[in-house]
Amino acid sequence: MLKKSFYPLLVLTFLLSALSHYLHWSMELQFVFAGIAILFAAGLLGKATESVAHYAGQRLGGFLNATFGNAAELIIAIFLIKEGLFEIVKASLTGAIIGNLLLVLGASALIGGFKFKEQKFNVHLAGQNASLMLLGVIALFIPAIFVKTEHISAQDTLRISEIVAAFLIAAYIGWLIYSMVTHKDLLADNEETKADHGESPGWSKSRSVVLLVVATVMVAFISEWLVHTLDAFSARFGLSELFIGAFVVAIVGNAAEHSAAVMLALKNKMGAAVEIAIGSSLQIALFVAPVLIFVSLLFGGGMNLIFTTIELAAIAVAVFIAISISRDGSTTWFEGMLLIFVYAILGVSFFFV
Repeated sequence: MLKKSFYPLLVLTFLLSALSHYLHWSMELQFVFAGIAILFAAGLLGKATESVAHYAGQRLGGFLNATFGNAAELIIAIFLIKEGLFEIVKASLTGAIIGNLLLVLGASALIGGFKFKEQKFNVHLAGQNASLMLLGVIALFIPAIFVKTEHISAQDTLRISEIVAAFLIAAYIGWLIYSMVTHKDLLADNEETKADHGESPGWSKSRSVVLLVVATVMVAFISEWLVHTLDAFSARFGLSELFIGAFVVAIVGNAAEHSAAVMLALKNKMGAAVEIAIGSSLQIALFVAPVLIFVSLLFGGGMNLIFTTIELAAIAVAVFIAISISRDGSTTWFEGMLLIFVYAILGVSFFFV
């Protein structure tokens, strides 16, 4: 349950962000207020999602955690596409994937590992996640290699992107059917299911749904205000679009996953934390990124699925170390520390681009 002081701060930061935007305060202040406001809104979003997930069941709950946890990221990306900032969109998608795999999973394993010597989760789920993550890497690598080495035209590049995006969406829908319908018992975590028995989220089902909608609307407004400050902010501090998208936008957009996953790890529900961290990355790679290709068509098109070499390398590194650490179905605080170190190394490298 959120502290009583949380709600006044949520309202205050939202109002300050709104005032700074509509009264045209300095871009630096607008960015700061929007960044703080979206953290509070994402916190409410994460808690409301966790509460709704309690009533929906574990498999559907994990999907809801990933979906609404990525709501901020998706909404921010749509506004960026509307502004024609495709490179920042791709950078933010890259940041979301590596942020979930390295920072969110790493923080969950590290903090949860301080309390529990070893935290275990479903090994079969870890294996399926590994296969899907590799699919995402392959789907991003192959088109990029062909486009960059064979000098394919811009029109054909868009066509390739749309076809690959359609396959990725189909793969994600197949995963949902596999994990929630045909093989849901195989992927269930019995220990977590037992731990959840009789546990109350503190909110009623109706209140949880209402707060989930309210939080999503708040995130939508704040995201639009935040996007309008990015150009001025990056110019003011000399930051590249790549760093802004991959780390600033991604960290802000992933605030819900950060809080929810760590709280679950502290309750020794590492399976649920992994579901959020890796599940969110899979949703970004297999669903959100492909959907944004088709969303760009609504604004005149132009966005493709070809990421830069740096972005592809970062995604590949994050995927392979996440697979290496999670494939045995258990985590420790040391493994969490390693994931965070890799994230820090990537962050430093992106900063100097």
